[in-house]
Amino acid sequence: MAAAMAGAVDLAAVKARSEAAARAQTAPPPSAAAPAGAPGGAVVDVTEATFQAEVLDRSFQVPVVLDLWAEWCGPCKQLSPVLERLAAEGGGSWVLAKVDVDANPALAQGLRVQGIPAVKAVWQGQLIAEFNGAIPEEQAREFVAELVRATTGGAVPGEAAEPELEDPRLDAAEAALERGDLAAAEAAYQAVLAEEPDHPDAGIALRQVQLFRRAEEAGPDALAAADAAPDDIAAQTRAADFLLGTGNIEAAFERLLEVIRRTAGEERDEARKHLVELFGVVGDQDPRVGAARRALTTALF
Repeated sequence: MAAAMAGAVDLAAVKARSEAAARAQTAPPPSAAAPAGAPGGAVVDVTEATFQAEVLDRSFQVPVVLDLWAEWCGPCKQLSPVLERLAAEGGGSWVLAKVDVDANPALAQGLRVQGIPAVKAVWQGQLIAEFNGAIPEEQAREFVAELVRATTGGAVPGEAAEPELEDPRLDAAEAALERGDLAAAEAAYQAVLAEEPDHPDAGIALRQVQLFRRAEEAGPDALAAADAAPDDIAAQTRAADFLLGTGNIEAAFERLLEVIRRTAGEERDEARKHLVELFGVVGDQDPRVGAARRALTTALF
């Protein structure tokens, strides 16, 4: 359990993001002149072996749109040419990464593909938007235009942000995470914040580590305990921590939202405060936080 959660923290750590961003800085920008399907082009065929470089790393330069398809899929043959044409028109301002789900089942499973065609947008290593099924070209064009505006602000193709400088004070925390020592990582992040209370990365990293420690302490029995005692607010918050710590973000939010909907007074406020804390752990850039915030407003008012 500790090793699994330490790995999850490590994936979210600043160092991992910085390394991907650094690789993107040294790579040439995507080019619409490259042959269709070739690496580095505006349209690229992606496999499990090239996903890191062509999707995750590339998403630190420009937004990447995943087109998940299969040869037998009729609607895919309607949507894919539209997306390919739009990517060519985009001139490298975004990349279309085509994934054959039959040839790359592990990718399809990891991306939780339930039906095709499926389209998912990746920016700076995170999924930020998606839709399923073939849609008209006008809607596809609007989807892409909004994606580029929301991520790069319509920046000139190849224009990259200044690389983030690594903070050596975070090394001790990251080393602790690598060996699965969450307590030492928490102490290291707290030491950084004691010197610099407004550190841009240590605060969110500390909240993540504290969440994973709570999730580890709660253990998998937390869900059964919460289901057996629906009116026990502490049990519900422990279950939400466990869900979030194991990657079930929407389920964690929904569990607390359900508590808020059926309670009042101090119990409701306790659940609300804990839910807002979890929002801070995930970060407002995650679209699931925005959706849950809207649901919270509806539940409260």
